[in-house]
Amino acid sequence: MSRRRHSDDSDAGQPHKRRRTSEPSEIEERLESLICRVGEKSNSSLESNLEGLAGVLEADLPNYKSKILRILCTVARLLPEKLTVYTTLVGLLNARNYNFGGEFVEAMIRQLKECLKVNMYNEAVHLVRFLSDLVNCHVIAAPSMVAMFENFVSVTQEEDVPQVRCDWYMFAFLSSLPWVGKELYEKKDAEMDRLLSQTESYLKRRQKIHVPMLQVWTADKPHPQEEYLDCLWSQIQKLKKDRWQERHILRPYLAFDSVLCEALQHNLPPFTPPPHTEDSVYPMPRVIFRMFDYTDDPEGPVMPGSHSVERFVIEENLHCIIKSHWKERKTCAAQLLSYPGNNKIPLNYHIVEVIFAELFQLPSPPHIEVMYTTLLIELCKLQPGSLPQVLAQATEMLYMRLDTMNTTCVDRFINWFSHHLSNFQFRWSWEDWSDCLTQDLEKPKPKFVREVLEKCMRLSYHQRIIDIVPASFSVLSPANPVCIYKYGDESNRSLPGYTVALCLTIAIKNKASNDEIFSILKDVPNPNQDDDDGEGFTFNPLKIEVFVQTLLHLAAKSFSHSFSALAKFHEVFKTLAESDEGKLHVLRVVYEVWKNHPQMIAVLVDKMIRTQIVDCAAVANWIFSSELAHDFTRFYIWEILHSTIRKMNKHVLKIHKELEETKARLARQHKRRDSDDDDDDDDRSTDREDGPLEEQIERLQEKVESAQSEQKNLFLVIFQSFIMLLTEHLVRCETGGIDVFTPWYKSCIERLQQIFLQHHQIIQQYMVTLENLLFTAELDHHILAVFQQFCALQA
Repeated sequence: MSRRRHSDDSDAGQPHKRRRTSEPSEIEERLESLICRVGEKSNSSLESNLEGLAGVLEADLPNYKSKILRILCTVARLLPEKLTVYTTLVGLLNARNYNFGGEFVEAMIRQLKECLKVNMYNEAVHLVRFLSDLVNCHVIAAPSMVAMFENFVSVTQEEDVPQVRCDWYMFAFLSSLPWVGKELYEKKDAEMDRLLSQTESYLKRRQKIHVPMLQVWTADKPHPQEEYLDCLWSQIQKLKKDRWQERHILRPYLAFDSVLCEALQHNLPPFTPPPHTEDSVYPMPRVIFRMFDYTDDPEGPVMPGSHSVERFVIEENLHCIIKSHWKERKTCAAQLLSYPGNNKIPLNYHIVEVIFAELFQLPSPPHIEVMYTTLLIELCKLQPGSLPQVLAQATEMLYMRLDTMNTTCVDRFINWFSHHLSNFQFRWSWEDWSDCLTQDLEKPKPKFVREVLEKCMRLSYHQRIIDIVPASFSVLSPANPVCIYKYGDESNRSLPGYTVALCLTIAIKNKASNDEIFSILKDVPNPNQDDDDGEGFTFNPLKIEVFVQTLLHLAAKSFSHSFSALAKFHEVFKTLAESDEGKLHVLRVVYEVWKNHPQMIAVLVDKMIRTQIVDCAAVANWIFSSELAHDFTRFYIWEILHSTIRKMNKHVLKIHKELEETKARLARQHKRRDSDDDDDDDDRSTDREDGPLEEQIERLQEKVESAQSEQKNLFLVIFQSFIMLLTEHLVRCETGGIDVFTPWYKSCIERLQQIFLQHHQIIQQYMVTLENLLFTAELDHHILAVFQQFCALQA
């Protein structure tokens, strides 16, 4: 590439000086584009493209060295799926310019230290792997790489550090061996044997209490659900047994062996893992998701076994492609399908397994759930002849294994499948699942079909869902989502409050004011006491029932009508629901009116929390109340609870952010004052300025403390309710000689796990309180085990 830009006709009128100043930025952009695109589909071979690019970069080093270093370090961190392409490029540059090679290695070590300092551990793994592959390209000397790995493994000997820290350094070491194991073993076999022996010793003494909480399935048949380090260790052991022969990594540097072996190598600067601090946040452990094996695709290429290192390499690269392109579903799908060596492996099976592995990853998927739906739809469009069949086969497998599937993963399966069907006219061979019709409706399969149809209705309308499923499935079809208004039927004239409800209906239709509504409600007798107080606004369940039933009935036409009604009569709601019992009763009435329309219940509860008609603790108490026992295992109930917890968490974060911003403003004012001259008048005016800010900080600190107290209380209410329900169930089973492990018990205990996992960052703050007040040693071991598993996640 010429570094001079030849002007075309359009440049003729431009002054020469202006062209010259724009030239460097244009060249920098072109360099970035060339580096980022190398390795993509091209008419030329990868080797000739790399050689050409190395020549271009070498010529530009005198003027653009820092830019080239920066781009290469960035792609090493962010494009790990092209790792060997870039290591080869660096190898060629090092062979031509030894000093540049040294500077690149130093820059990579600096970047690695920076990533570890700011808890970017996933990117750090890619950097370690990149450095290790530079050994193959004769950029880094093998002994210095072994020395670095010795430092990594020595972390396992540190005292008083969390296990997840040791796990990460162990993973960084082991996961680099598919790329560099052969080279290191040839040069330093004794040292490598010692490192692998220390690794085995560490893996044997690791605690694995956390594993049950992270497994997608509770059963190990047909595929074992292995902890990620155990699985990787088995893969590395098999690789060693196969004399480090690996058949899937693209190794473009082999074509340049004659050039690279002449190059001078660099020693890595001494690398000491940064010490553990309170701010260190390590990646959580994982369980490897397995869905397919070689028997699932008997006609195509053979799928590598679960303990072959090829399986690890393929899955790592597919995960990396998704991570690099997840925001652009079309690009992501195209990149996945053009994965190198796709004719040697059943690529569609690998892709589907990796996508479901991410979707079902616990505690949460790496990306938003809807991304996986859109990505699978895009893949089906690009491979209409093969991928939909693999996806249908996977869906069937997931359905067959629902009995042992984690409840959180079932939720995600429901969301994905209903959304997927909505993009394909809701077509599915429902008759194939008719086995669920003969089962108890609380069993996983009928529950799954019922929830899928419920979700499909949200994405369509009731009659459409009734039309698409066979008549035999009517028992699982969603109810007609109509409002149940108990004062609307003349046969209920004898109901208390009937006449008041009629008056309210006329008043609301005539656009009555809040005062007029209060005046009508004043006559409603209180079934809880003989004498209402003078104002008539103490907790009166009948008053709440009449008002909320009538208002929701009149506003039943749409979400918008209901929202407008809540807004218009907000004052009435606030007065009626002033007490905790009042808030709880408002929620009970909402459920009575809309029990056939779960989505309406969810959006109304959400709106009532936002408008402070009810609070988060009231919602939690309502969910665990006896009135909701019938729907306790329904999906929508847990959607409401998680949404409520998220709102509480956001509220605390918002106030905390306001406090930090105000403190920063005060600090800036102090800094300005310090930099100004020491003038008395200035000091007095600055003190006057400080006053309001200091008062604001005091008020915000009180608000933060109050919000955190409310947040802690919410979790205490939730966990205490879980403990009471589960304890009652366990005692009942024990006294009646019944099996504890009922469908209800499985759902309840896994919902408890779900609360811990989905909100783990917040719950960590209240661990001591939870341990001292609720999860004590006296608690039944079935319940206590969940808390212990959670504690082990970051131990």
